[in-house]
Amino acid sequence: MLAYNQYFTTWISAIMSVPAWAARFRRITTWLVEDALGGPRPWKFSWVINFQKVGTFPFLAGLMWLYDNTSSAAWVYLALHGSYGIAWLIKDLAFPDAGWQKRITIAGGINAFLGVLGWYWVFGWLLIAGHGGEYPLPEGAWFALCISLCLIGTVVMIGADAQKYFTLREKRGLITDGLHRHIRHPNYLGEMMIYLSFALMVWHWLPFVVLAWVWIGVFAVNMIHKEASLSRHAGWSAYRSRTWWLIPGIC
Repeated sequence: MLAYNQYFTTWISAIMSVPAWAARFRRITTWLVEDALGGPRPWKFSWVINFQKVGTFPFLAGLMWLYDNTSSAAWVYLALHGSYGIAWLIKDLAFPDAGWQKRITIAGGINAFLGVLGWYWVFGWLLIAGHGGEYPLPEGAWFALCISLCLIGTVVMIGADAQKYFTLREKRGLITDGLHRHIRHPNYLGEMMIYLSFALMVWHWLPFVVLAWVWIGVFAVNMIHKEASLSRHAGWSAYRSRTWWLIPGIC
């Protein structure tokens, strides 16, 4: 009973440690993408995400055909964003994230697609339709930068998710080694690197606005809640004191 009371007290403290704005933001977004308008919950959240991810390759290929754009930039973007969607599906089939397995309402799924996921398709449309800007570096150098950022980000994201999935399947608690040794949210870092590479490929102001909204309104809020939850585990204070949120030495 004493151990239970200590756990319950720690859990309550973790909840209370979430800033009011982050808790409010989480409640709003959860309602919008999971519970909106109530009613039946025919879809898993993962199905909506996977639809967008897997649909990216044919969507971009269709845009290239529609706009008769076979430029090097269009092909590189198709390879990066389209292949990333396939890599995501492989990851989800091999070690699915439990957080995406929840059932959501029809309106929630539509909101998730229109409010966040669908905007990622706008990135490709901007580039392929010819609305992208002029790169600040020679085209070949810019492509190399974007490809490198996307590849490294994909490795970090998938590696972190795999480590979390297989580690927690065997033992619950803090993960403090591997990709989590120096930063506490490597999966978010990898995802941010991937979508930053897409925004750089397009080189238009709109993708950066979308990423700012997602990173602040979704990623930052999720990381705050995740840390509040992790704080109930033994060793959290020491782990937090020697690690960084995303980038060692910076943040």
